[in-house]
Amino acid sequence: MGHISFRRFKPQLFLIVILCLLSGYNDSFATSKETNVSLDKIETIVVIYAENRSFDNLYGLFPGANGVIKNADGKTAKTKDFIQVDRDGVTLLKKLPAVWNASGTPVADKLSFISELPNAPFRIDAQPGSLHGGLTADKATPDLAHRFYNNQMQINNGKNNMFAALSDAGGLTMGYYDGSVMQMWKLAEQYTLADNFFMGAFGGSFLNHFWLISASTPTFPYAPKTLTSSVDKNGVRLNLAENSPAHAEAGKPVYVADQSLTPDGYAVNTMQPPYQPSVIPPAPDGNTLLADKTKNPLPPQEYKTIGDALSSKGVQWVWYAGAWNEALTNRNVINNSNTSNFQTHHQPFNYFKRFDPTTAEGSLERKNHLKDYSDLQKDIDAGTLPSVVFYKPQGSLNQHPGYADVMTGDKHLAEVIARLQKSPQWKKMAIIVTYDENGGYWDHASPPKGDRWGPGTRIPAIIISPFSKNHFVDHTYYDTTSILKFITKRFQLEPLPGIRLKAGDLSNAFDFSRSE
Repeated sequence: MGHISFRRFKPQLFLIVILCLLSGYNDSFATSKETNVSLDKIETIVVIYAENRSFDNLYGLFPGANGVIKNADGKTAKTKDFIQVDRDGVTLLKKLPAVWNASGTPVADKLSFISELPNAPFRIDAQPGSLHGGLTADKATPDLAHRFYNNQMQINNGKNNMFAALSDAGGLTMGYYDGSVMQMWKLAEQYTLADNFFMGAFGGSFLNHFWLISASTPTFPYAPKTLTSSVDKNGVRLNLAENSPAHAEAGKPVYVADQSLTPDGYAVNTMQPPYQPSVIPPAPDGNTLLADKTKNPLPPQEYKTIGDALSSKGVQWVWYAGAWNEALTNRNVINNSNTSNFQTHHQPFNYFKRFDPTTAEGSLERKNHLKDYSDLQKDIDAGTLPSVVFYKPQGSLNQHPGYADVMTGDKHLAEVIARLQKSPQWKKMAIIVTYDENGGYWDHASPPKGDRWGPGTRIPAIIISPFSKNHFVDHTYYDTTSILKFITKRFQLEPLPGIRLKAGDLSNAFDFSRSE
């Protein structure tokens, strides 16, 4: 083959050829650059973190969403795919198990009808057939087991068919609401509802709050053995105790040890923070700012969080918490359902050494970054919100089963969003409303394969912004780490190592060619 003489090319043609060759290489770079420029239109990101609801539990009837009646493609859902099996993993349950009380006997109240229901999802807020006892969404149901290993066992390798058999609330886990009565439903209709968004980690609130701010699991080196769970050789299933009922209709499961730690020292179920406010009081004659170390609070954590990444880039951020100031001065509001019901394990930054209140540096960090809901209200109205906002409602307003109902929390969330929409910062704002985890409630969508920690069950997520797509159901795969991806991309931060590569970054929820 003869060589090509470039002297035959005219300079203009040569330039065009070179640009064409390079265009394919630069397409992805150009797209990424364009996206980042568009993201610059968002100057304030607000993350609102509610409690313990699966997607199907609240939005399973949402039009156009992958729900309990219709799939994402609009076809009628196959209820046979929702049928639950017994604890042997094979035998189909003849009907839903009863809701169990603390002593292990069936409840004899408005939920007693559940043990007579067929093996299928059911409406909590309606009379099931001729039975009576449906609970409206303004009434709290009992709490349901929602722990690290328990969640994995219920998911059962993506089959989602062991929720009822392995719940201390029996068939209640299969219940869902007609969420159209909610104000948040109306906002989901107006803006973007993500119906393929999963909780970042298996289990409960404690671990998922860590995953919201760090995409990582805390550790407890040299912990007492009494804090360690007993699990099988695969490290996924809890070992059942000898006295555990073999069948779901005979009683709730009993485990050898369902504790806070994995056998290798990771904290996966609720532990208390080392700093106040904590359920663990100060030691007698000890520092009043600390939890008593003899009661085994989680040791201060030192790994990197999104707060560290933001601060290192000079981006202002704040974690606002309902009843924070109150809990610092009055221990009686901690875990007290007759009050604001402040939940200490919903405050992840309070577990980190950076916020040690006994040091000058830690005290300053707390002052700058850990604030009360009253501060959030003032900053919204004044237009002085930081670039990144996390808001955690107090227990009485967070929709957590057991101590809070759906509608009271829904009203509060809608009021906060309405206030944000009146803020001087609204025109350049993005609000992400999601839940920490499923709260033990069943969902039919199989979580994608991830890593040791998750993702867990599907949860609701709503994206509200002048730039979010209107009347849109986003089927993109997201999980809690997608929020971190979004913040990281917007402010060009160093990525946290635990963020899942396959999870979306929420970009598909936005259309930057429009604004309200």
